[in-house]
Amino acid sequence: MRHDPRQAVLADLTRRVDGVADQRGHISAARVQDEVDQIRHIARVAGFDRIEGLAGTLETALSLHGLAPVMLSYLDLLRDAIGDERTSAAIVPVPPRILAVAPPLHA
Repeated sequence: MRHDPRQAVLADLTRRVDGVADQRGHISAARVQDEVDQIRHIARVAGFDRIEGLAGTLETALSLHGLAPVMLSYLDLLRDAIGDERTSAAIVPVPPRILAVAPPLHA
């Protein structure tokens, strides 16, 4: 089985989002902002634009409203975006050179 670095990054992002959600009520606003900033940075470096955008929006909401209940909604949206990326990362495209030599399905 081949190691897929995209899946490893997505697993790390999931762990971070779940960690913030699990600690709600026991974590400072500064710590949440730091964790969300890390999530945003990792997503940017990995090219996960939707996750980066949601994390950036959550950072803005946190700076304006603190640890409001809206944070959980954004964490849920982040989980959904990570799940979507996991699904698309699991789909391996078939190289065109293999399609060129493959026999037709209707043969």
